Amino acid sequence: MPTTRPRHVITETDEVARALDAAAKRWPEDRDRRAKLVLRLLGEGYRALGEAADQVAADRKEALRRTSGLLTGVYGPGYLGELRRDWPE
Repeated sequence: MPTTRPRHVITETDEVARALDAAAKRWPEDRDRRAKLVLRLLGEGYRALGEAADQVAADRKEALRRTSGLLTGVYGPGYLGELRRDWPE
């Protein structure tokens, strides 16, 4: 089919074949269309990456929430000035 978009070619290595065989079990209606299974796997991978990124962001927010304010009051007024007093000029 004519297209102006880039095309990608992959070789069906043993690992790719195993992935396609697993995809054929998940989507039996496409078991005889390996190219369609490749697209489905690509879509699933993209979705999984997005979910993983969302989970990382949620975990970071939760860590910030849990640790927010833990050091409140540890460093009193003038702490930085006192610390910098020994620094060379």
